[in-house]
Amino acid sequence: MNKIELIKATLAGEKCKVVPYAMWSHMPAVDRDPKKNAEATYNFYKEYDVDIVKTMNNGMYSIEDYGCKIDYSAIPTGGVAKIVATPIHSGEDWKKITEIPINEGALLREQEYLRLLLEKLRNENVPVVFTIFSPVTTANKLCGNKLLEYVKEGYGKDIHATLEKITATTVKLVEKVIAMGADGVFFATQMSSFAVSTEEFYAEYGAPYDKKVLNASKGWCNILHAHGDDIMFDILKDYPVQIFNWHAWQSLPTIEEGQKFSGKTIMCGIERYDITEHHKNKLRNEIYNTLKANNGKHLILAPGCVIRYPLDKEMLSYVKRVKEESEKVLFGNN
Repeated sequence: MNKIELIKATLAGEKCKVVPYAMWSHMPAVDRDPKKNAEATYNFYKEYDVDIVKTMNNGMYSIEDYGCKIDYSAIPTGGVAKIVATPIHSGEDWKKITEIPINEGALLREQEYLRLLLEKLRNENVPVVFTIFSPVTTANKLCGNKLLEYVKEGYGKDIHATLEKITATTVKLVEKVIAMGADGVFFATQMSSFAVSTEEFYAEYGAPYDKKVLNASKGWCNILHAHGDDIMFDILKDYPVQIFNWHAWQSLPTIEEGQKFSGKTIMCGIERYDITEHHKNKLRNEIYNTLKANNGKHLILAPGCVIRYPLDKEMLSYVKRVKEESEKVLFGNN
């Protein structure tokens, strides 16, 4: 059984001899160079033998073409990118945002990265998913993470108009990458968390646009990534995707809840900081109990989010080793 067959069997709820797994990280030194990023992503796949390849796009690619400036200097040491200049300086600036084309700038660069990566993976029979950001996530980044402030100031109508334009661009990008050969999208929403917004806000400014984008993806391997603590599970659980990924063990719902109430294949089970902080006993416990929770069905073992730098190869390899040991203990695999 190759990796595509394994993931399709998992989505169908079949009990497979092995539980598929995935991991991903940033490639901060090369992620704005399509050729180098494709090479680095391919090498990561080969080294850790993951069962799904998630594109490791630059995390700010969706806002670059609007004129944002970003400081990436903290990423190699485990930090995050910082937005240092945006085109939104006042509420009136929302009216100036236009729909951007997908055939130039950063969006074209990310398509070239995907093209090169697909070429490298042509004979590997492994699913490839392209990272897409939710329209409201892009809008929030576009204004330096101050979107809720602008809503409170009364610019909701203008923000909706901007979200429509962002959604139109995102839909076109989704349609293009699926046509290029991606098996699905990794749809990242970073505001569907009670820690950063409210259900009322997300029901109005998030979910309607999310669903427009997800309904545009005709891939068979679409993944919802619900980022952050205390996610809005009641809103997200019914999204039109095959796979649900969240920060399990860091944030509710539990592994079993997530699968039972969403009815989807879940992709989670590893607290990413236990990898970077070398907590082997915690990792082992998480992996064992994740595999045990649903008897290994409808499960892709994975961290809840990107594994931060600096990467430790021994710890990354440890994940698969413990998965295989747990499979042997729980399922009698030899």
